[in-house]
Amino acid sequence: MSHFTNIKTTFQNLSYLENALNKLNIKTIRQEQNVYLNSNDSNNFNLVINQSNNCDIQFCWNGHEYELKVDRSFWEQPYTVESFVDKISQQYAGEVIIGESQKIGFQPIKYRTNLDGSNTIILQRWNENN
Repeated sequence: MSHFTNIKTTFQNLSYLENALNKLNIKTIRQEQNVYLNSNDSNNFNLVINQSNNCDIQFCWNGHEYELKVDRSFWEQPYTVESFVDKISQQYAGEVIIGESQKIGFQPIKYRTNLDGSNTIILQRWNENN
């Protein structure tokens, strides 16, 4: 018997979430939602992570953020669900910082993963008024 769990996240941007998952080498498939919460919304997709046991992991848009939908009894990832969410959250935060900074003229010049698992992002912007 399946017991799906919905785990709240703060992932609100599909593009940043996809980029974060790609950088973590987690392959996803976009799946159109059956119910459209807002037809003009670019978040009308769920992201599916296939597992070999056919009990897939999904990030489902709930109108505010992507919830992680999993059946913990069929979890096949190499780390716990909590660790999985933490890794994605850290990568997602980096994607948000870079993406939003680029919108105001900053460019990433260095991205480094530190020995403690944290990330360092160095951004620069040239002052064109000088």
